Amino acid sequence: MVLYEYPFNEGIRTMLRLEHLFDRLGQLMARDAVVDHHFALATIFEIMDVASRADLKSDLLQELDRKKNELNSYRGNPSISEGSLDGFISKIESVYKGLNELQGKAGQSLTSNEWLMSIRSRISIPGGTCEFDLPSYFAWQQFDPSRRKTDLLKWAQPLMPLAEALNLLLGMLRDAGVPNKVAATAGLYQQSLPAGRSYHLMRVRLIDNDHLVPEISGHRLMVMVRLMQQDENGHLSSCGSDENFELTLCN
Repeated sequence: MVLYEYPFNEGIRTMLRLEHLFDRLGQLMARDAVVDHHFALATIFEIMDVASRADLKSDLLQELDRKKNELNSYRGNPSISEGSLDGFISKIESVYKGLNELQGKAGQSLTSNEWLMSIRSRISIPGGTCEFDLPSYFAWQQFDPSRRKTDLLKWAQPLMPLAEALNLLLGMLRDAGVPNKVAATAGLYQQSLPAGRSYHLMRVRLIDNDHLVPEISGHRLMVMVRLMQQDENGHLSSCGSDENFELTLCN
């Protein structure tokens, strides 16, 4: 079972990229190897690069506020638990507060650390962090794994309000979609979208045909999924057979 996600706009595209990076960071920081901690630090710098978009923080705050107002509109609905509603709204308020209190862009406080910035300036250069280029970084890599983990957690901490906002908003977006089983005739599936309805994310789950690769495209009027098969050299060609998969549209 393999899940693919396709964003319909640049805002969701940025959020998915950041979620991918935060997931990678969590996995790498939990390990002990020096090479894992090297790439954990590189991932922190990648998050800072992606999060440097000027309007990202304000966009997320606006979306959190919109979700809160949307949930408040359900008050008095007999089919909605007031307790659960209050709990979820409180969670949104807590995440909003944490993100709003973040000074500047995510990770901006790390830019005052000259040692980290010296690593950041060389980490994208092939072999640029060798011991003869950055001896102090090489010395840090010799520390006990627990010491390195403590440092990584400290450096990642300013990014956590952003991670919490992303997890909450993307979770709500995914929960809003209803999965449907669909059929791709000769490997191709197309679906027209209803006028006046805006979708933000498409999810394609391959269940019994996870050996295939979906080529996904979409806009406000139509979505298309072409199921491809990959040869030993990585070249893709249409599978040409009738296949079933699960499609979810989230708005």
